[in-house]
Amino acid sequence: MRAVVQRVSHATVTVDGEEVAAIGPGLLVLLGVHRDDGGEEADRLASKLLALRLFGDERGRMTLSVSDAGGEVLCVSQFTLLGDVRRGNRPSFDEAAPPDRAEALYERVREALGARGGRFGAHMEVALVNDGPVTVLVDA
Repeated sequence: MRAVVQRVSHATVTVDGEEVAAIGPGLLVLLGVHRDDGGEEADRLASKLLALRLFGDERGRMTLSVSDAGGEVLCVSQFTLLGDVRRGNRPSFDEAAPPDRAEALYERVREALGARGGRFGAHMEVALVNDGPVTVLVDA
């Protein structure tokens, strides 16, 4: 699994002109599921994401998790994170999990995070204000 995690002031997901999810301060997680991933990887990634210390304490040091900071989480499926461009300019998505497995594992992570979510498999518009900016890449 691969996640791009951004600390945000707010973020929204829109599908066909309808806002399907929104959060205030917290984390936006863009999640890609690898073809070899299973429940163990999903659980490990969710635990890691909940423990990430990306929020400032009273001294401004990043020592607080999203839960410690009282933030929200928005998790969006993004298979393109598994795109491989090492052998050309058109990404190969051979490493991405098939949609049925990917959706089940995405939902497992989203639920473990207590996150709002986008609509799996839909063309989504994701809007965000990155706070910091703070962006990290997490592989599990």
